[in-house]
Amino acid sequence: MSKVTLGGNPIDVAGRFPQAGDQAPAFKLTGADLADVGLDAFAGKRKVLNIVPSLDTPVCATSTRKFNADAGSLADTVVLVVSADLPFAAKRFCETEGLQNVKTLSTFRNPAFAQDYGVAITSGPLAGVTARAVVVVDANDKVVYSQLVPEIKDEPDYAAALAALK
Repeated sequence: MSKVTLGGNPIDVAGRFPQAGDQAPAFKLTGADLADVGLDAFAGKRKVLNIVPSLDTPVCATSTRKFNADAGSLADTVVLVVSADLPFAAKRFCETEGLQNVKTLSTFRNPAFAQDYGVAITSGPLAGVTARAVVVVDANDKVVYSQLVPEIKDEPDYAAALAALK
């Protein structure tokens, strides 16, 4: 179990967070069209998993905009924004913001993702959603970079995540 903070207060996070060199855990999440989407749907592409508690918060929205602009247009790269948001809300957010270089995926039907990726918040006011994290996966589904953001209210290290794609 990992610990992160929310406003400086400790929050428990369950599961094993993937580290560089690990094989990315397979997953099944729900896409904007309500279809099940697995890691295998992005075979042969590099993947940036921008894992956020909810797009309806300023930091989550900022990280999604940033990865949309900086990673979403890279060759053979897909940005996957994973949250507990319902697919309708995530789709509406991207449409309103004009974000076309990200794919939103929801944990709402598949909460096992949070445990499998070590981002399951199990205590505090955000229990039931994911901690903030970035996992960069190569075309062969090997983790090349990962960051479990220590303070949920902080943004991830964009430069380090993007450097892993070069």
